Amino acid sequence: VKFILPNAAGSGIDAITRAAQPGLAKALGTSVVVENQSGAAGVLGLQALARSQPDGQTLSMVSNNVVIFPSVLKNLPFDMPGDFTPIAVVGATPLVLVVNPAKAPASDHRQFAALLKSRPGVLNYGSGGSGTILHLATEIYLDEAGAGGTARHIPYKGVGTMVNDLLGGQIDFATLALPSVQGHLKAGTLRAIGVMSAQRSPAAPDIPTLAEQGLAHYAVDGWFAVVGPKGLPPAQVQRIHKAVVSAFEDPGVKEAMAKQGNTVSITTPEQAQATFRKELARYAAIVRKVGLEPQ
Repeated sequence: VKFILPNAAGSGIDAITRAAQPGLAKALGTSVVVENQSGAAGVLGLQALARSQPDGQTLSMVSNNVVIFPSVLKNLPFDMPGDFTPIAVVGATPLVLVVNPAKAPASDHRQFAALLKSRPGVLNYGSGGSGTILHLATEIYLDEAGAGGTARHIPYKGVGTMVNDLLGGQIDFATLALPSVQGHLKAGTLRAIGVMSAQRSPAAPDIPTLAEQGLAHYAVDGWFAVVGPKGLPPAQVQRIHKAVVSAFEDPGVKEAMAKQGNTVSITTPEQAQATFRKELARYAAIVRKVGLEPQ
């Protein structure tokens, strides 16, 4: 079974899928191959999945980027979720706002918001691509912090390159999945301003949420889901769903998810379909609010 990832190596989704790979292979009774196809902010990988045969042999692990794309990207070569079969929303990954401490001398939200407002147009931030959850989460933060328009967005083709530039000081701050930056936070090469979830992450309990730092209504998570192409027969959906549940109950996978800070709460296929539709509407409203123009 091939898992096409519309995310680059080194991303949160990549870390999750590779950690679950042995459990998925065992539960599906076959080898599992992970293939990263991150071009065009992930659109190419999704297009490849949409074009694949609905035989249960080609699947994907996706982030909530997929429900944002219809609001921020013009001329998508597929319908979301119409050209796909959501099988399960698996869980959520905490996102964290981080700075290069040499470029943005701030330790918390209030200091950072003040810095942004005092230096309009000076600081820039990266993301894994225009319209991704990492881009939108930062835009929502800037809007809620009263610092909209103060920082320049630099979209990258993947998270790995962006993190390298953040460490090198080519960009000043970014939103990232906690698993992808924990090592840098411990080393002190990046500094956390705040976790974007409603609650602190058990994997990094010392990092306060943005909500508890004064942005009472701020809560953005990076949820992740297993999807297949359109027309996947119900028997295949049930087979894959059962395998996903089994894989994420595997002790080794459970330990990896806890270490990464991911929370696992697997939905039914029906709930997954409803979540996709509800989140499409939610992010369309957010995109309008922060004034992002479709690219």
